[in-house]
Amino acid sequence: MTKPNLQRLLETVCGETQAAELLQLMNVSPQLLSSTSEQASRAEVAQALNMVLFAGILERVPTGMAYTRDVIQAGGQVVFDHGALRTVKWDCGNLPAGEIAFTRILAPLGYRLNGTYPLDRIGMTGRSYAHADLPDDIAQYFLSELHPERFSAGFQAAVSRVVSRSDDPLGDDAVAQLALLERDASLPMADAARLVPQLAACFARQHAEPALADYELLLKESAEMAWISTEGNAFNHATDRVADVRAVADAQRSLGRPIKDSVEVSRSGRVLQTAFKADPVERGFVGADGAVVRRSVPGSFYEFITRDFVPATEAAGGTLDLSFDAGNAQGIFKMTAAC
Repeated sequence: MTKPNLQRLLETVCGETQAAELLQLMNVSPQLLSSTSEQASRAEVAQALNMVLFAGILERVPTGMAYTRDVIQAGGQVVFDHGALRTVKWDCGNLPAGEIAFTRILAPLGYRLNGTYPLDRIGMTGRSYAHADLPDDIAQYFLSELHPERFSAGFQAAVSRVVSRSDDPLGDDAVAQLALLERDASLPMADAARLVPQLAACFARQHAEPALADYELLLKESAEMAWISTEGNAFNHATDRVADVRAVADAQRSLGRPIKDSVEVSRSGRVLQTAFKADPVERGFVGADGAVVRRSVPGSFYEFITRDFVPATEAAGGTLDLSFDAGNAQGIFKMTAAC
């Protein structure tokens, strides 16, 4: 029996064992498991990338890994709602500044802008991108840009020292395949399997280890920029869509896991979010004497979200509310302020 395209892509990128584990863990739309042709649709490529990135965050976030193991043991699955990443709208050397570094990837995959959210309290702007083909079933991206010009001159100088010599991981082969994917909305399976790991490599730090003095300076004004200095463009968090976020939070708290004290509720009342606190990671910094020193800093985290349906009386009545909320986002971002 021929395997579905999505399974074949995952097996090529991750190996058969991890591919099977991901397909057991993650709820996947039947539409993404129905094709066995030699052409991978943009939706299948997008889903494969999302699952690879989800696996990556579980490797970095022990609390998320522990939670998902519980889900599997209970016979359940997780619904990957969205992944979040941070960028800097500043001169980043060879890497395009701000969100352009990722919209050039998301657009060919079939993603479209779904909302813009001013995050003024933290000097950022957030934008959500939903998949045009299966918006309810393929994870969104919440892509934020930090604006250094809103901070002090010393802060701006430190940002430049950290990111101005960033590399661009997107090579000529990936650019060419993305152009074909954008034109045709599909790729030959062999090309898609080659593209996915190249795209996954973009979700990482593309600059050198920061100076410890610069990290400490950035941290005084922006926990978010300090986080970017150590983690770069890695997923800041991945989010599990659950039926009752409050019940999940209570259950995780009873297990002694470091869950946020409160649930963030959107102004509409339809989007509720909470999260584990970021797991600590050890990162290297360049000390004053040029030697590398290591420090424990906040890493990524695992989030939960409950989405209700839009009332029939509103324009998009009866559809799942896929929006975000600026207040919620700024509250959730605090999970990486400390660990």
